[in-house]
Amino acid sequence: MATISRSNIGKLHDKISVKLEKTDYLPTFEKALKEYGRKANIPGFRKGMVPAGLIKKMYGPSLFTDEVLKTVDRELIGWLQTEKVDIFAQPLPFETDLQQLDVNNPLDYTFHFDIGLKPTFNLPDLAKAKTTRYVVAVTEDMIDSEVTRLQNRYGNMKDQETVESEENVINVNFTESDAQGNPIEGGAFKENSLLVKYFTENKRSGWMGKKVGDQLTLSLKEAFEAKEREWIISDMGLDKSDPAAAEKYFTISLTKVGLLGKKELNEEFFDQLYPGKEVKTIEAFRSKVKEEIETYWAGQATNQLHDQLYHQLLDNSKMDFPENFLRKWLKKQGETPKTDQEVEADFPKFTNQLKWTLISEKIVNENNIQIKPEEIRGFAKNQLFSYMGGAGLADNQSWVNDYTERMMKDRKFVEDAYHRIQTQKIFEWGAALLKPADMPIEAESFTKLVEEHQHHHH
Repeated sequence: MATISRSNIGKLHDKISVKLEKTDYLPTFEKALKEYGRKANIPGFRKGMVPAGLIKKMYGPSLFTDEVLKTVDRELIGWLQTEKVDIFAQPLPFETDLQQLDVNNPLDYTFHFDIGLKPTFNLPDLAKAKTTRYVVAVTEDMIDSEVTRLQNRYGNMKDQETVESEENVINVNFTESDAQGNPIEGGAFKENSLLVKYFTENKRSGWMGKKVGDQLTLSLKEAFEAKEREWIISDMGLDKSDPAAAEKYFTISLTKVGLLGKKELNEEFFDQLYPGKEVKTIEAFRSKVKEEIETYWAGQATNQLHDQLYHQLLDNSKMDFPENFLRKWLKKQGETPKTDQEVEADFPKFTNQLKWTLISEKIVNENNIQIKPEEIRGFAKNQLFSYMGGAGLADNQSWVNDYTERMMKDRKFVEDAYHRIQTQKIFEWGAALLKPADMPIEAESFTKLVEEHQHHHH
């Protein structure tokens, strides 16, 4: 009969020893060997008539190893479940134990395993956490800007022969070149559409009177101010954090000239944007636009508050880890074993992720957070509506339901949706416990604050 013993070898790090007697594995091995003998097809012998000695010689070592290891696994898993031992990953076997196996001399064997124990810990008191809810004030300028954006978005584009004003929309090809306009082999190329006024003030005049086929050669630094240059560089697939990107020259070839006619502010336009909302006047339209801007910034503020919540939980949940075990486990992951240097480089990020996983599990278990199938279906529909722009889509249409049911059979999608919904519920649970102080802030300052935080954590 198998016996199992346990000894501590480090912080949250134990060794499990499984001792097998011959009687634990030998009967199943002999049965497997006979079964193999009945089914084996070996040239020169009739099926089922192969001598037992030949079967044992040919297949015995691998069958013997399989049966011994299956028995060890069965005993170990049963013990872990009975003892309710909460461990990380899987037990790690001592590799040298396999060397003792000999099909021609069956013995009592002892196998050893490392296990890493999950820590016990307490969550911080979130009600006492110092957090801030940023409140972005919506200004008249912001409303003006959004109204203009909507007028342009729904306006009509008219083709023109030549560039006549800074408001012209020009379609261009960016071809990386030298300062003289000679194309660089393997250089960046991108089609783009932009307003003339996106160029620096002293370069806009260079476009006046230009027709399709005309071109200018400029460095990105002289062509665009910092804000526009940043998204142009990103759009090119270049690294916006690399100063050398701004110094690159491009030949910018004109492929089309247009002028955007802004949509007129009238009831027809208001009803197009807000059907059934009884928006009749410019004042009511601006009020609706303001609501949407406020909703957007409130959502951004909630995201930022969730980020504070994440750090409160991560930084103030004190827990130990079986570091020696985890390093050993991490080293063996992947197709090729990691070096000690690679393990050390990955370890801080790995333990941070592990810590958040344990915190999430604790919150989910203690608060009975569950995800129902209809929530995953709702997630699938919302994702579809987001892809389709949401215009005039009803969730009871047959093709929508067909799409949803198809996604419910996609295991990867269901797992991803489950995780995302669960994470959202964890943050909603935590945010309800926080007592943040409201702080008014300008949109630009808030955006800068978020960007600086993201940069700091990358």
